[in-house]
Amino acid sequence: MFYAGRAKPEGFCDTAWRCIFQYVFALANGGGENGFFFGDWVKAPKTAVACCNDGLRPVTFLLEATDKEVEKDV
Repeated sequence: MFYAGRAKPEGFCDTAWRCIFQYVFALANGGGENGFFFGDWVKAPKTAVACCNDGLRPVTFLLEATDKEVEKDV
C-alpha cells in the first residue's frame, strides 16, 4: 500500500507512476467526489481504477482518496 499526494511515493515504479499520475492528481484535488470519475464509470466516490501499460506484467491499481496526510507532496 502506498500513500501519495502529487509526488511519486518512494519505492514506487517510475513507469507505473507515469501511467496513473493523472488519476492520483485528480483524486488528490477532489476529482473523485462528484467530478471526473464518480458516477460515470466508477460507482464508489473518491475512487479510480487505473493500470500500468506493461504488456507483459500489467498491474491494476485501485486508487482511493483518503484524509491521510503525506510527508512529501511535491
